[in-house]
Amino acid sequence: MRRETLTGSRIRERRLINGQKQADLARKAGISASYLNLIEHNRRRIGGKLLLDIASVLGVEPMSLSEGAEAALLGALREVAAMHPVEQSELERVEEFAGRFPGWASLIETLAQRQSSLEQTVVSLTDRMTHDPQLAEALHDMLGAVTAIRSTSSILVETDKLEPEWQDRFHRNLNEDATRLTEGSQALVAYLNDETSEHQQVTTPQDEIEAFFQRHGYHFALLENGGSDTQAHDAIASMLENADDLLVSASARAQVKRLLIRYWSDAQAFGFDVMLDEVSNVGLEPASIAAKYNIDIGLVMRRFASVPGDVLRPLLQNSPYDIAEAGIGLAVCDSSGTLTMRKPLPRFALPRFGAACPLWSLYQALSRPLVALRERSQLSGRDGAPFETLALAAPVSAPQFGAVPLLEAHMLMIPLSASGAAQNLEPLRPIGISCRICPRGECIGRREPSILAGGV
Repeated sequence: MRRETLTGSRIRERRLINGQKQADLARKAGISASYLNLIEHNRRRIGGKLLLDIASVLGVEPMSLSEGAEAALLGALREVAAMHPVEQSELERVEEFAGRFPGWASLIETLAQRQSSLEQTVVSLTDRMTHDPQLAEALHDMLGAVTAIRSTSSILVETDKLEPEWQDRFHRNLNEDATRLTEGSQALVAYLNDETSEHQQVTTPQDEIEAFFQRHGYHFALLENGGSDTQAHDAIASMLENADDLLVSASARAQVKRLLIRYWSDAQAFGFDVMLDEVSNVGLEPASIAAKYNIDIGLVMRRFASVPGDVLRPLLQNSPYDIAEAGIGLAVCDSSGTLTMRKPLPRFALPRFGAACPLWSLYQALSRPLVALRERSQLSGRDGAPFETLALAAPVSAPQFGAVPLLEAHMLMIPLSASGAAQNLEPLRPIGISCRICPRGECIGRREPSILAGGV
């Protein structure tokens, strides 16, 4: 069965027909853009009031979106079978099974969705336990308070004759430390409750930065129109002012400002219309385009990633690529391998706090500066999405004697169509997102066991 018959796909098709952006539809329907993205890719079920709200925003009857529920169930069962290829599923009898036992079929679909949701929760929680600076600081403060209480109480218990003055002092210390422990635990519980709510809250500078760029679709029309330095800085100041709900920390605002200034500089060096003409003529070839205009390859790669998918897709109709609404993914890292710019794709996630797959061509490029790498790879896991990655590492400044060059590496992630992935006779190289969620047990680059081992 084709996925076009599913409700999420129908919502996406209707939205595209209306010319609506995903973020706009999500805002009017009262949900997050990331949740709508899961719905449109048929990864979340939809019904009831939410279906009515989305249908109202799209200006269609709810039945026009929900028709084909039986077909959706069949599609879900086939997806469950694809998730567990080791099991001998009788796919040719799936319609018979769903028809005779609709309750069991729905239960299997529900359990599969529950499993997927729990896996995502585990990934999120382990990421936060390992890397979340706010959580680490809160736990450190609580442990400090517990240690202080234990030390003070030990002195009071083990000392037989303690002067009243010192006894009163230790009692005050106990009270202060207990108060600090209570306040810290309450703040931690509130923080965790906010994080696990239906609409996930932004909590770290990296989250704030990503939320800001996602709101704008990684494309800033105000910075594409040229203009003077003053006009660009005024536009940037206006965008930052209108993002008070997202950019809470000073660190996030400073980093976003730096990234926007770089975006404007890139747009000045390589204009949007000129870029589209080049893509239409030669395709996604950053090296040849950079040589033609005497600009950085990394600059061209950043510009490619800024093009919305609906603009880029018509230019690459005869290519092996399968450009979706999100466009092309981008990862930029410094010499330490830390990701400094992230544009994830629905099927190519990027870790929030580093610890990415060492097999990425992004990191291979760091060991081979100025060597342009093109690789066709396939993500490990259920989706097994095929991608072409383009990567290059280059010094960020001119070389100087006695100075160690600092490198910056760029990697584009371009989704391949099924036919595009099959064009090359060489097998796709398997890569992952991070060791924590990669199911490949035998891997030379594995740093830690996967939390998905054992069927979690």
